[in-house]
Amino acid sequence: MPTRRVLPALLALAPLIACADPAFDRCLAGLQTQAAAKGVAAADFQRFTAGLAPDPSVLPLLDAQPEFTTPIWDYLASLVDSQRVADGQAMLATHRDLLARLSEQTGVDPATIVAVWGVESDYGRVTGKRPLLVSLATLSCAGRRQPFFRGELLALLGLLQQGDLSPDGLTGSWAGAFGQTQFMPSTYARIAVDGDGDGRRDLVASIPDALASTANYLVKAGWERARPWGMEVRLPAGFDASKAGRTRRQPLQAWQNAGLLGTDGKALAPAGLPAETPGRPAAAGRCDRPGIPGVPQLRRDLRLQRRRKLRAVDRPARRPPARWRRPGRR
Repeated sequence: MPTRRVLPALLALAPLIACADPAFDRCLAGLQTQAAAKGVAAADFQRFTAGLAPDPSVLPLLDAQPEFTTPIWDYLASLVDSQRVADGQAMLATHRDLLARLSEQTGVDPATIVAVWGVESDYGRVTGKRPLLVSLATLSCAGRRQPFFRGELLALLGLLQQGDLSPDGLTGSWAGAFGQTQFMPSTYARIAVDGDGDGRRDLVASIPDALASTANYLVKAGWERARPWGMEVRLPAGFDASKAGRTRRQPLQAWQNAGLLGTDGKALAPAGLPAETPGRPAAAGRCDRPGIPGVPQLRRDLRLQRRRKLRAVDRPARRPPARWRRPGRR
């Protein structure tokens, strides 16, 4: 990561360290007033934050999020390989009845639910090892996004007070995403549902709760039943990459008129998808490499991406499938 960004991040925390934590303690005291306004009792606030000390190692990670520092195809390749696909197929079979019920209720297909689970935590294997309260308290009191992280810390304190979660051993990513599908605390508070009927929303230990909440997240974001999230395409020679991006939306027919075709050389719009459906190249690269024109469903996935951009970055490296490796890479 760039030294010029790491140094300011560490310097921002210096007052908290140099003063043997008085500045950190003052920050927490100020947060107690905000927590009270959110309904967190003073006794609970003291209980959950007692003994917390700042963790300086989380601040440099603000500038090292892989979604922003890694080329798209390398990023995708790091998330999926044949083993993860095989594991996903096994999870589809193991949880067939649960997934069928969720799909019937929400319209989100089982494969999408399981794919999110696999990408977010490798099916629950990699959920983060950092103490959530420590990380969020540190980021609430130092660094460049303190207001955002204060909101997440307050949301987590509310969840702990409600009893959905226990503070004991509660870990996650450096930025506070946690559980089977790596929800941030504020998302957890708004979106999590009880999928197993035990009266609690436990996205850490309950697979039904986690998968039901994932489907609910996509529904709340506007998931459209039976619509694809996107398609691989071949870009024409000389394609202007500046036309790609989240804001560059045009009907699929317009992209086809501009020379974009499916990887099989056929029209962009699959059966049942109107040619006027809006989309945009979300990962345009060289003309000999695929791009992805996202149809409306991708907007839901991009909201998911904005939520998950702060999830764990220490997942095991994956061997990329051959079709996703850069030309010449072995």
